[in-house]
Amino acid sequence: MPPRKLYFENTRIGDELPAMAKTPIDRVQLARYAGATGDFNPVHVDELAARGFGMPSVVAPNTIGMGFLGQLVGDWARGAHVKRLSCRFSRMLWPGDTLVCKGRVADRHGQDGKYYLELDVWAENQTGGLVIRGNVTLKVFYSVEDENRFRMGQPPLIVNVPRESIRNAPPPTPAPVVKGKKANKPLKAAKVAKPAKPAKKAAPAKPAKKARKKK
Repeated sequence: MPPRKLYFENTRIGDELPAMAKTPIDRVQLARYAGATGDFNPVHVDELAARGFGMPSVVAPNTIGMGFLGQLVGDWARGAHVKRLSCRFSRMLWPGDTLVCKGRVADRHGQDGKYYLELDVWAENQTGGLVIRGNVTLKVFYSVEDENRFRMGQPPLIVNVPRESIRNAPPPTPAPVVKGKKANKPLKAAKVAKPAKPAKKAAPAKPAKKARKKK
């Protein structure tokens, strides 16, 4: 049975990649990674050098976690062409860390026979903390027919698909007006206060009595 391949017509926004759990990072793996990449920074392989920089032990290079995310995408997106993989690192990786790599389809669009999928991918450690977050751009065939046309040197299958994305969700639409409901009553006009009655005129004061003279 031929291996499963990824096609544009079979993907939907929000589709999740199967989570991939890696074995704990160990020092042998760090030594092999240093030999494969040519990165012999002593903080990754030399315990004394790492402690001299104030670290509790050797630290794993962040790019090893980026490689795990690349493996996640490669296992899921068979037949696709990886156009871009970018990552941001949130935490340092240490020997003993167990990473779980996850991802989902966040954006898809097609125009003039070229079809693209955008993935959000990330890795969490054994405590559930976010370690790495990345974005991936894949170029894929629309369908088996589209791939066969390419193999035979024929023009691609043209299916224009407007961009669909969950990264920039549109603002919520206003609630529809339900017919049959009474409209809100208009606000009543405020009552105008009546003018105050004029005050009564005060009675004129009586003249004071003259004091009697003593004999």
